[in-house]
Amino acid sequence: MADKNITCKDCGKEFVFTEAEQDFYKEKGFENEPQRCADCRRARKQQNNNRGFRR
Repeated sequence: MADKNITCKDCGKEFVFTEAEQDFYKEKGFENEPQRCADCRRARKQQNNNRGFRR
């Protein structure tokens, strides 16, 4: 496996999905690659926490 460049679906910024992250996703059984960069994931999580959602 090699690092992959992915474009964030929220901000359009390109981010790297590292080989180590890919191994982690595979180990956890996740089938989909991340669609958001770390900043957008953090912002979305904070937004959901403020709305009372727990994820």
